[in-house]
Amino acid sequence: MARAISSSSLAGNPVYPVMLAIGGCHLLNDTLQAVVPAIFPILEADMGLSFTQLGMIAFALNIVASVLQPVVGFISDKKPMPFALPLGMTSSFIGIAGLAFAPEYWLIVISVVFLGLGSAIFHPEGSRVSFMAAGSKRGLSQSIYQVGGNSGQALAPLIGAFILVPLGQQGAALFLLVAAFGIFVLSKISLWYKDTLEKEKLSKVKKVIRSSLPEMTKKQVGVALILLLVIIFARSFYVTNMTSFYIFHLIESYGLTIQQGQLYIFLFLGVGAVGTFFGGPLADKIGRKNVIVLSLAVPIPLAVILPYVPLFAVLMLLALIGFFIMLSFSVTVVYAQELVPSKIGTMAGLTVGLAFGMGAIGGVVIGMLMDYIGVYQTMIIVSFLPIIGLVGFALPSDRKIKAV
Repeated sequence: MARAISSSSLAGNPVYPVMLAIGGCHLLNDTLQAVVPAIFPILEADMGLSFTQLGMIAFALNIVASVLQPVVGFISDKKPMPFALPLGMTSSFIGIAGLAFAPEYWLIVISVVFLGLGSAIFHPEGSRVSFMAAGSKRGLSQSIYQVGGNSGQALAPLIGAFILVPLGQQGAALFLLVAAFGIFVLSKISLWYKDTLEKEKLSKVKKVIRSSLPEMTKKQVGVALILLLVIIFARSFYVTNMTSFYIFHLIESYGLTIQQGQLYIFLFLGVGAVGTFFGGPLADKIGRKNVIVLSLAVPIPLAVILPYVPLFAVLMLLALIGFFIMLSFSVTVVYAQELVPSKIGTMAGLTVGLAFGMGAIGGVVIGMLMDYIGVYQTMIIVSFLPIIGLVGFALPSDRKIKAV
């Protein structure tokens, strides 16, 4: 099948300032998204929302991002949209403003829809910029990009503990400054993006991506994509539980306060961001499939025993699970892009969008389970999710690409 795409830096040198800038903007974007799970304990306490209602808020945020990301990616593959990046951040600005001042449940839902729309626009276009700036360092570039996002998500517990607990719901308004700064930086990146596209058009040179995967039929590519999406399902469902609902287990089973519990969640996400960074370079050395399998196989026994261990052991297990389960976050994006290299934006939108979609479904299902069977029993059920990721053993093996 065809493996040629147009991109001005695929065979050239990495553009590190752009790689770092888009990674930084990913941090800003996902910090805004992180305000939503961070505010859950506040909404549960102050507005009396049920776990199911909290799950529906998570669903509204993530389903919009999930459904629209592949659409945005598909459209931008046909017609790149450099200035969509600051427009997406503007949508997030509106969403944060609504979230901070919404007096009722339904207005909160509408606000997070704007946040989801901003995320849907940002992620496929941001991933494209990362790809364009990568040169021969695709694994490193995608890791820088994704670690920015995961670092932003990791801030959710700190946002909750040190901003939203003291200031309440309206404390979210502080993040309007984050959104405004993001709009400014993304406007600058969009100019580079536009200039790069114009130079590529004038050169009329078609670059070719060198895939680490063997030549495959459309059927084989389809099967590999399905396996990859199953892996993303298992990882995203589990991570959603940890980021949005595990704090209620810490409060109920260990007697922690909201602020204390948020610090445990920060450990999980913070170490997970470290894992995300190392995943890309490690995949460049030992192969993408190997990292994907490692990422889901190692956490299995750790996740299964997590609900039963004493509090002192929770810290160690959260750190280990967070590191390994997020090791493959950027790798799955690159693997999908190499499966269908003529659709870079679509594959980024599909893989990251599915992660949001699974988070959306996971939020509703976990919230309902917690309402009906209790927090502790739900944690036990969710602990078995990483086992599903073992389907990664059936993925096609890849080989290392030598730098050009």
